[in-house]
Amino acid sequence: MTRDYSQFLGTAAPNPAPRTRLTQLGWQGFFASQLDADALSTTPPVRVTEVHRSGLVCIGETLDVEVPPDDDLTVGDWLLYDAEHPKNSVRLARKSLIQRVAAGRLKYLQLIAANVDTVFIVTSANADFNIARLERYIALCFEAEVEPVILITKSDLAADADAYLARAAAISDRVPALALNAKADDVKARLANWAKPGRTVAFLGSSGVGKSTLTNALADTTLDTQGVREDDAKGRHTTRHRQLYLTKDGPAVLDTPGMRELQLTDVGAGISELFEDIEGLATRCKFRDCAHESEPGCAVQAAIAADTLDPTRLDRFRKLAAEEIHNRESIAEKRAREKGFAKHVKRIAKEKPNRR
Repeated sequence: MTRDYSQFLGTAAPNPAPRTRLTQLGWQGFFASQLDADALSTTPPVRVTEVHRSGLVCIGETLDVEVPPDDDLTVGDWLLYDAEHPKNSVRLARKSLIQRVAAGRLKYLQLIAANVDTVFIVTSANADFNIARLERYIALCFEAEVEPVILITKSDLAADADAYLARAAAISDRVPALALNAKADDVKARLANWAKPGRTVAFLGSSGVGKSTLTNALADTTLDTQGVREDDAKGRHTTRHRQLYLTKDGPAVLDTPGMRELQLTDVGAGISELFEDIEGLATRCKFRDCAHESEPGCAVQAAIAADTLDPTRLDRFRKLAAEEIHNRESIAEKRAREKGFAKHVKRIAKEKPNRR
């Protein structure tokens, strides 16, 4: 439905003069370098800020428009808006793309957000805290080449917030972890290293962990917020759809609904980066096809025996890697079936006139 912009790459004109509203939207040189003068004069850039079944809400320097729905577009995408034919608006090449396998029995990719610079992975210092889930989010970010930061909310209510923080910080040396009170006055200051003008940040996590509260703090919005159930620490959904908010002097802020399930696919590189310690040990095993179970000369099992590798970390690595392969193959098979069915329908439609 929307045309890819690759045909225009390599014909970039000098970056246009700074635009206040575009900067608020997260406009960067990466996108400006894809423009040529003719395209810019006739099709101004707009950014998708909301996705609804009826259409996509887009904002530009002087535009507030809606384009027809398109499964290939998501919140955060940049388009060159075609006023005469909105359906033909051109999508600029993405800087990053966050996607997952949609929850449910049907296996298909669900686009979460595009062109995000930093993802704040939000969890709470209570029963919501789960290392395996945090690792999933981090693998997702590494694959998308998005900077992940772990935020542990409700630290003011926890008996030992430092214990939660230490466990989160131990997941990866490349992922900062902060414990904070989402309702405190210092949220902007605590997140200032990442929440800068011209950037786009997103809050991802379960329901009730404080994503909307954090969005309110950064974007000066007044989103409804609700607490968690005391019996199981599970949150109630407050955000119903993904929406990008502009700020006066900070980044564009993406608030998202809570994710009950985060199934991954096409994140093999992200998993390898997350578990680079295990990947490194595997290169020192005696056998190249070592399964890291009972084989002689297994460096992974040697590390477990020496207490330098937690066996539960190896279990999580295996589970995540196996899930990723299964989902990738399932989606590939589904696409092949759909493609074959489409060809079958096309062939029947072509033969039908000849059957009179």
